[in-house]
Amino acid sequence: MLRGATRSSSFALFLKTGSSSALRSLITPTMSDKKRKSTSSSSGEQPGAKQQKREKKERSRGWLRSELQQQRADNKDMKFNEKRLRFISEARKVKQGSEGVLYWMWRDQRVQDNWALIHAQRLAVEESLPLHICFCLTVPESPLSTLRHYSFLLKGLEEVSKECRPLDIQFHLLRGAPGEVLPGFVSDRGFGAVVTDFSPLREAVQWLQDVRKALPEDLPLIQVDAHNVVPCWVASAKLEYAARTIRGKITKLLPEFLTDFPPVEKHPHTAARTAKAVDWAEMLASLPVDRTVGEPEWAEPGAQAGLAMLESFMDERLPLFGAQRNDPNVAALSQLSPWIRFGQLSAQRAALQVQRGGKSAGQSVGPFLEELVVRRELTDNFCFYNQQYDSVEGAYEWAQKTLKDHAKDKRPYLYTREQLENAKTHDKLWNAAQYQMTSEGKMHGFLRMYWAKKILEWTPSPEEALSIALYLNDRYELDGQDPNGVVGCMWSICGVHDQGWAERPVFGKIRYMNYKGCLRKFNVAQFERKYCPKTA
Repeated sequence: MLRGATRSSSFALFLKTGSSSALRSLITPTMSDKKRKSTSSSSGEQPGAKQQKREKKERSRGWLRSELQQQRADNKDMKFNEKRLRFISEARKVKQGSEGVLYWMWRDQRVQDNWALIHAQRLAVEESLPLHICFCLTVPESPLSTLRHYSFLLKGLEEVSKECRPLDIQFHLLRGAPGEVLPGFVSDRGFGAVVTDFSPLREAVQWLQDVRKALPEDLPLIQVDAHNVVPCWVASAKLEYAARTIRGKITKLLPEFLTDFPPVEKHPHTAARTAKAVDWAEMLASLPVDRTVGEPEWAEPGAQAGLAMLESFMDERLPLFGAQRNDPNVAALSQLSPWIRFGQLSAQRAALQVQRGGKSAGQSVGPFLEELVVRRELTDNFCFYNQQYDSVEGAYEWAQKTLKDHAKDKRPYLYTREQLENAKTHDKLWNAAQYQMTSEGKMHGFLRMYWAKKILEWTPSPEEALSIALYLNDRYELDGQDPNGVVGCMWSICGVHDQGWAERPVFGKIRYMNYKGCLRKFNVAQFERKYCPKTA
């Protein structure tokens, strides 16, 4: 769970598993052919600051949207890399005599920069068929089903629906679990193929299996990894141990996969049956969600807001990222994780734009791309190849042993889940971080490491610590319920993607963090004053 590029980056921030300069050197050839100017500075000042200011004056707000329109137009004829897809069904060819192609959207909730939708449209064009999109909306009875998450999701989908209209693409919102509602919808509409996106999480994997079993055998079900730059199954065929073991595999493939996107265009074949109109406000009001976890003001849902946040990051915060991303008092992080988590912004798009436009922030580009690409995609790898990705049993053997050896160690403090949820501990910094999460739906990446490790220290067992950390993260973080958050908690509490350290009580060989260490990193008092609950 990280902040910065995404959560995967911040929890792994200090893992010295390899140099980000190696990543930068491998992706540099895919950048613009223009020569790069040196941004080194012996004085320690942020390189390119004056140039950055000049560039900001030269371009007005919204420049990124205009730039992307031109980029997509220039790449209209780009080929689709077939390695991005895999067939879930035995059937390979579109069913003849069908009435359309369906893109079943779930993780990647956007129209443009979406390889799954790009492939679905090209498949429909080849067969001279209409193109449809559907999203299956289901709300589990769970404290994790909050207004914070479902409002962000529905408002993003409303934008998708509006964007589809002038493109002559039908968008359908279905109520119910995919296995229950999707097969009947496919049959009723006479679709000849279903294209969907990719998620390694347990629930999504089960959805895919349920749909595959219920669809006709002669209908192709095609999965496209539209979330990762390098498709998860291409990056590695096994569970990777750490960033250092996957970095070379990913960077080797970046020249092939870190490419521009062709546009999703107005579809040339009109559907005879249109989608049912959705009253989005009424839909949101009707959902059985926990409305005590409200919508944060800082994060506007939707793809356009995600692009605006990327634009502001490039204009304002990227120059600070390299040197100051570990300071919670400095606005140096990208803040992109909610839009990437909901698929409203493509991580590949963010990587491309920072790669191209970050010339004046040279020392920040490498670390940002390391976090956005390598460490974020490492978390998908972990969840895809480890079925116990969210339990202590899913940790490495050395970590399981050391946690078991110290499970009965005396804890300096013991807190219940309720006390932790309400930021009622002796530690003002921890309380401040927890309060930021509950009130704003976000927490600075460096503090998310500290936050999770203190839960291990203050609860009766590693199993309970992990359960509480995942619950709090997934309930309150706007970017929760995602591989990055899962692996962030596993890194902090169970040593995943880390190594053994000096043995100590409670933690064993799990990496340790404490309050004094934070004092050496940043102005703790300043952060406490801003976020610590007044009653704490």
